[in-house]
Amino acid sequence: MISLSQGDITKPSTMSISPEAIVNAANEALAPGAGVCGAIFAAAGVDELAAACAVLAPCPTGEAVVTPSFGLMAQGVRWIIHAVGPIYSARQPAEADELLAATYRSILDRAHELDCSSLAIPAISTGIYGFPARRAAKVAVEAIRERADSLDVVLVAFDDEARAILSAAL
Repeated sequence: MISLSQGDITKPSTMSISPEAIVNAANEALAPGAGVCGAIFAAAGVDELAAACAVLAPCPTGEAVVTPSFGLMAQGVRWIIHAVGPIYSARQPAEADELLAATYRSILDRAHELDCSSLAIPAISTGIYGFPARRAAKVAVEAIRERADSLDVVLVAFDDEARAILSAAL
């Protein structure tokens, strides 16, 4: 099942499901960043999460790795799946699409390996990585439908515009 929620991915109580895992739109270094990445690091605890990520870095574009959720555990989140999407301008459009699809497939593979039943995912690569939002939403929904199986997935939109784009893709 795929649903849509709008708000802060670090506040699972506002979502349509209670996710066991949330996805971080990560960089290859798995270092604290801005946007979704910065919010997740802040909510989980920057020092603990940065130390856990440092052991796993680097993570190539199109892949995902898992850490504990640290400070998010109190909200029922057990894991953070760190997924590295492509920088759109650094690729040809078809290659960027395939790398983004690979990123979502990797997220779902990690969730299945964890025997996770519910997962919250933000829009990957659409912020500072510049992936066109409509194009990214289409790729995301197709990849999730292909691999979600019995997993409950909530796509988390930060604002009204992102929600409308994700809703149209669904």
